[in-house]
Amino acid sequence: MTVTIKNEEQREKMRVAGRLASEVLDMIGDYVKPGVTTGELDSICHEYITNVQAAIPAPLNYRGFPKSICTSINHVVCHGIPGERKLKSGDALNIDVTVIKDGFHGDTSRMFFVGKPNIQASRLSEIAFESMWLGIRELAPGKHLGDVGAAVQRHVEKNRFSVVREYCGHGIGQVFHEEPQVLHYGQPGTGMELREGMTLTVEPMVNAGKPNVKLLPDGWTVVTKDHSLSAQWEHTVLVTADGFEVLTLGADDR
Repeated sequence: MTVTIKNEEQREKMRVAGRLASEVLDMIGDYVKPGVTTGELDSICHEYITNVQAAIPAPLNYRGFPKSICTSINHVVCHGIPGERKLKSGDALNIDVTVIKDGFHGDTSRMFFVGKPNIQASRLSEIAFESMWLGIRELAPGKHLGDVGAAVQRHVEKNRFSVVREYCGHGIGQVFHEEPQVLHYGQPGTGMELREGMTLTVEPMVNAGKPNVKLLPDGWTVVTKDHSLSAQWEHTVLVTADGFEVLTLGADDR
């Protein structure tokens, strides 16, 4: 699969899809509280995406995934399947949303805390958030994907956490996952050179313990091998002539 360079019309459609994805996360925050199930959060998001936004939840039936969002709690790294699990006070929850509008994808995830987070979970989320932004700020024509990964890795490891290596960011557009792969580790000046019009996700998965992960028998849910906490933030970003434009900023980010 080749890297797609978006023209101005396509960039505008990516902006719309990105804004809708961020609005889903803005909306669902009020429902994240003790006693609610991840399945209920999924249903609320599904109804909002399909009925309010007149859009499509990209994860639903994607390669067999059974739900409209991903809900990853505590030691779940990514791709958690919503279900009967009730949230309890102290849980750290990543909600990952991808919306399709007019054929284009907007992909974003955010950390939420149920009640008051513990100190480690709060710190881990903070470092994951900061590392995402350090990676995003490396995006510009002429820079390299290795610059993005190196910036993320440097910040995470400086704070004595670890970067998951088996899962990464990706190109995005009319296809959910396209080239290039956006690794969250690497060496500056290496990897693909960035060009104006590329759209991709930066979405570091950061573990409190070791970077090793395992896939559960459901074929989707990825957890830390040592059962340590994990955190992730994600934005969809457009490479512009002079830098970058984040397409999935939430209401609190604008």
